[in-house]
Amino acid sequence: MFQTFLRSRAQTYLRSIVGEREFRARSPERDAETDRERLDAVMTAINQALGSAEAEQAGLTKRVDDVLARAAVTFGNGDDEYLTRESLDSHHLDLFETEIQNGQRRLRELTGSIAHFKFLKSAFLSRFPDYKAAPNTSA
Repeated sequence: MFQTFLRSRAQTYLRSIVGEREFRARSPERDAETDRERLDAVMTAINQALGSAEAEQAGLTKRVDDVLARAAVTFGNGDDEYLTRESLDSHHLDLFETEIQNGQRRLRELTGSIAHFKFLKSAFLSRFPDYKAAPNTSA
C-alpha cells in the first residue's frame, strides 16, 4: 500500500516538473508516407535481385553459346574424327564439356531463381494492390 502511494506521488511530482504530455499520434499522411517507404524498400530489393539474376543469365547464356560454338569447331564434322583426333583437341573438348556443364547447371539455377523473384514480385503486388512506386527524382 505504501509503495503504491509513493509511486503515485512520484509520478505526480514528475508530471508537475516535466509538464503533462498528452498522447499524440502522427498524421495519416505521415503514416502513409512511412508505409510507402517501407514498401519501396522491399520492392527495390526484389527488383534489384531480379535484374541482377536476369543480367547474369543473359551474360552466361552468351558465354555458353560461345563455348558450344568453339567446341563444335574443335569437334569437327567427320564420321571418324574421334579416331584421328589429336590428344590436345581431346583435352580441349574435355575442358569445353566441363565448362558447358557448369554453365548449363548455373543457367538452370538462375532460371529457378528468376521464377522465384517474379513470384515474389507478383505476390507483393497482390498483397499491396494500392502500392504505387515513388516517383523517380533522379530522372
